[in-house]
Amino acid sequence: MAKEIERAGIPIVVMCNLIDVAKTVGSNKIVPTVSVPYPLGDPTLSKEEEWALRYHRVGVALDALADDIKEAKVYRV
Repeated sequence: MAKEIERAGIPIVVMCNLIDVAKTVGSNKIVPTVSVPYPLGDPTLSKEEEWALRYHRVGVALDALADDIKEAKVYRV
């Protein structure tokens, strides 16, 4: 799905924890998440720490939208 959206000229970032699957299906911009049940959170953290975690990961994804790349790239978080 991500590949088709990009072909239409809309930049997209896939946020997931299964990086190999995202690469296999052709996603170009990949931002790793925390886990399957809590992709952008961690219930063991305090509310402030969890907010910082989410804020950072979404920030990385937003920065990735502006990247002009041709091959798959996994962004560091």
